[in-house]
Amino acid sequence: MDICITPAPLGGREQAVPSKSHAHRLFLCAALCRESTLLHIPAPSQDILVTMDCLRALGCKIDSLPEGNFRLTPPEHFSPSPDLFCRESGSTLRFLLPVAAALGVEAHFSGEGRLPERPLDELLTQLMEHGAAFSAPLLPFTLSGKLKGGVFTLPGDVSSQYITGLLLAAPLMEEGCEILLTSPLQSAPYVEMTLSAMAQFGITAEKTPQGFRVAPGQHYQSPGPVTAEGDWSGAAFFLCAGALGGPVTVSGLTPCSSQGDKAVADILRDMGAILSWDGDALTVSRGTLRCVTVDSAPIPDLIPVLALTAACCTGESRFTNAGRLRLKESDRLSAICRMITDLGGTAFCEGDTLIVRGGTLRGGTVTSGGDHRMAMAAAVAACLCRQPVIIGQAQAVDKSYPSFWEEYNERGGKAHELHLRP
Repeated sequence: MDICITPAPLGGREQAVPSKSHAHRLFLCAALCRESTLLHIPAPSQDILVTMDCLRALGCKIDSLPEGNFRLTPPEHFSPSPDLFCRESGSTLRFLLPVAAALGVEAHFSGEGRLPERPLDELLTQLMEHGAAFSAPLLPFTLSGKLKGGVFTLPGDVSSQYITGLLLAAPLMEEGCEILLTSPLQSAPYVEMTLSAMAQFGITAEKTPQGFRVAPGQHYQSPGPVTAEGDWSGAAFFLCAGALGGPVTVSGLTPCSSQGDKAVADILRDMGAILSWDGDALTVSRGTLRCVTVDSAPIPDLIPVLALTAACCTGESRFTNAGRLRLKESDRLSAICRMITDLGGTAFCEGDTLIVRGGTLRGGTVTSGGDHRMAMAAAVAACLCRQPVIIGQAQAVDKSYPSFWEEYNERGGKAHELHLRP
């Protein structure tokens, strides 16, 4: 699907969609309980639907109820040979690999898009050292064996999802689990979110000087009804649009959330945007926008929209430690540079640092490359372009924000689908 946007500022009030990062964790914890759990997750994104499908394949019953509620009932016995199609969801794959191994099922894992290319080496190595076996080094493969506890050694600078997967699986291991990190942990807020979700379901994980420890003998217990937090990652697109025009208000956000992407508020303030809180609602208005320097390591998912916003600021912005962006749904470093250039701006990389020279954007034709965050970042930049913007593969937003285009237009955007002749 191609979308054409006529430049127009956004404004008004937006309700935050549920955090897919939080929802993944809630569904996994609920699946590992002995009793059912009611989860409130309105309008789940494509990635969450993928996790739900995989849990059903494992034997869970998930009933869709009115008003965005789901009741998950764990099976008495998990399916011995589930087919787990993770599509393009890295979280689904990396969380379920240790969990399935700890359950001792013979699971066939597969994916599509760039998922089979995304790194797994360190995680697979640790799983194999603790009793798991894989039919191939890359997707698709079949997992067999049963994961044993003990000490797992991982670098902290590759993917926090490896650590989350092991933490989620730890209570299933009779021996308990200790995770030793050989380098500083990046994306630490995502691990904090995991620890918080596990604690909500009765699991205690101890922080150690070198990592984490989960004592044996613990069991997941349903806390009753649970609700996914509002998504700071998705809200960032409308908050950045507020900084470029606005005012835009996003409600349903938790100021003290463990989500790392809440950093967007501080970064927009540093850029010169005007921010104000009213309960759970954050309003962002345009100020005198200026360049910033941002450490990308803890917040890689924010960089596409922040970089496109920086292209409309004054001065040269620098996004350091951005190397991990090359390993996302697309090579986001290259994609960001190409998108800003195609819109008439200037962006380039020096090693792992992304440099964006601010100014004005002309407009033009870009592609998301199938990456949801690139599609939404282009839509935000279009607010200040001088000419229309055409975004190819705009349907990629379904991965995390299925209602994005509808919400974009309701906030004053002028986006419509192009129906091209074959």
